[in-house]
Amino acid sequence: MSLALFDLTGRTALVTGSSRGLGRAFAEGLAGAGARVILNGVDPDRLAQAAEEMRASGFDVLTSAFDVADEAQVIAAFDALDGQGVEVDILVNNAGIQFRKPMLELETKDWQRVIDINLTAAFVVGREAARRMAKRGRGKIINIGSLTSELARATVAPYTVAKGGIKMLTKAMAAEWGELGIQANAIGPGYMVTDMNAPLLANPQFDAWVKGRTPMRRWGLPEELAGTAIYLASDASNYVSGQIIYADGGMISVL
Repeated sequence: MSLALFDLTGRTALVTGSSRGLGRAFAEGLAGAGARVILNGVDPDRLAQAAEEMRASGFDVLTSAFDVADEAQVIAAFDALDGQGVEVDILVNNAGIQFRKPMLELETKDWQRVIDINLTAAFVVGREAARRMAKRGRGKIINIGSLTSELARATVAPYTVAKGGIKMLTKAMAAEWGELGIQANAIGPGYMVTDMNAPLLANPQFDAWVKGRTPMRRWGLPEELAGTAIYLASDASNYVSGQIIYADGGMISVL
């Protein structure tokens, strides 16, 4: 019975930004627990390749190419899923970008781009998913935060503000949509081995700082986030909402 709580068979999960990186790991983890997954990205070719690779592993995979920062594209994508009879039971708001520059040198357009993709898009995609979930009286939304949902670091101000906003957006979703049968929670990854972090991994000083600052003395692997996502997507978390779970090797817990 306990294992059945984590079974996602018969459910469909949309994971934004999932052709590679953390999004791909989330998609593979949810698919491994039985879910049909909808991969999302802006590059149709890369999306098709990711879908083909996952299908070769025996997973049930659909694709939906749209830009999460373009509201019209988001609405059209959900309308298209409606037309196909595809119901999104689980949404993972993963799509995001990083932009590193000191605030005194930061242009407003670059600030806004990070906010639009990392925060506003999570609201827009979340709203469209929730409108449909509410009609069915059930749904799971998992927003992807960061250590910077709690702590700031120099040169990544827009990312920090966006991820802090993700924490509060998650609470707002829980406050408004709980009575509709929707649970909204977030995952806050620590420093992970991803393409986006490649320059940091290649920097000996930064690599040493991460390992020295993290009690587990290493970077995290994308697949190590899958279990948390499965938990938050499953019946095991039916009375959990408005929370952010940090999967960070203990970094946020120590001085």
